[in-house]
Amino acid sequence: MPEWTRNVIEIPEADPAPGLTRRCFLRGVSVSALCLASLSLPVCTRAQGDIPGGDEVDRISGPTRGYIEAVESPYYMPLSGDRVKCLLCPRGCTVDEGKRGYCEVRENRDGKYYSLVYANPCTYHADPIEKKPLFHVLPGTRSFSIATAGCNLTCVFCQNFEISQALPEDTFNYHLTPKTLAKMAGDYLCRSVAYTYVEPTIFYEYMIDCAREVQAAGLINVMHSNGYINPTPRSELAKYLTAANIDLKGFSESFYSEMSEGTLAPVLDSIAGYRKAGVHVEITNLVIPTKNDDMAMIREMAQWIKNDVGADTPLHFSRFHPMYRLKNIPNTPLEILMDAYAAAKEEGLEYVYIGNVPGNKYESTYCPDCGEMILFRAGYFVGEVKIDKGKCRFCGYPISGVWEMPEG
Repeated sequence: MPEWTRNVIEIPEADPAPGLTRRCFLRGVSVSALCLASLSLPVCTRAQGDIPGGDEVDRISGPTRGYIEAVESPYYMPLSGDRVKCLLCPRGCTVDEGKRGYCEVRENRDGKYYSLVYANPCTYHADPIEKKPLFHVLPGTRSFSIATAGCNLTCVFCQNFEISQALPEDTFNYHLTPKTLAKMAGDYLCRSVAYTYVEPTIFYEYMIDCAREVQAAGLINVMHSNGYINPTPRSELAKYLTAANIDLKGFSESFYSEMSEGTLAPVLDSIAGYRKAGVHVEITNLVIPTKNDDMAMIREMAQWIKNDVGADTPLHFSRFHPMYRLKNIPNTPLEILMDAYAAAKEEGLEYVYIGNVPGNKYESTYCPDCGEMILFRAGYFVGEVKIDKGKCRFCGYPISGVWEMPEG
């Protein structure tokens, strides 16, 4: 990571009518839902010294509508005329003074590029780690999960659009420092901290500082990501990550362009890059009828995973439900998910799961060698883990994953 000194500036009162970009317009459809959703966010107004079971660490305040502070990003290039070029994600936004990048949470102020969401999560919660979904990481444990407003993709099927497609001044946010976050995670009996719900890359500076504190506290860092990040910041982040679930939304450039306003190639590079860096990787593919459910394409995706990432990479086929701007397409038929499961297994993937289908037997983990069930799941319920020191209890076959807390 480049050497940088955190430059924090006070944020003036938000402009109630920012310039209407195309993305701002698209976000407009979620404003009413956002106002309602904010009421259901996990609420905490604990003051200093009132963290459960803990000593005084720092102050958590909120929720308060709007952002609190701005932190200068280490990943941008100054250009002439006080413009900047963002180097954090593949979009490479060129941003004029006083304007924001595509994600709408980074702003050019006097030729310097600032994150507007540092230490400003709009939600936090202690989730089952299976919710990420991470099926091969400390099963049955809790993961302290956080997100800020914003995203660097615009998926028309986003299930968290109330916050991913919101501006940071539109959400109700907490002031939660990295040190306090790490302390709270332990106090809530979590074994990990998850950066999730929206794309964590957009709060990169906050995530990397949290990850250092979390690691120092003896917990692990995990994330659920769209993989849309440049190689240099990704390599720095990988030093602190134990596991990541990456959304591989489809296996064509046309799908990414039409459905997410993104591109496929950087996502593939991230998946392979994280695995090469030693991060445990799982992949989620949301199967959308008529959009990415072609079995020839699914086979091609499974072949790529086997050859470029590893046959032992868990792949989750998730059932689509009508959401956000894609409400005209029905739920994914179970037979399509079963066909996708069969195709991926036939192509040689060892661990394939079906998600969002309660009670389906392919929520559970089976040994690729002897075929025995080694981990029963039903929703977020986890039965006995029949894996000893990373190996199948029945036949001794190595099972990829993180089954015990790392030493130290």
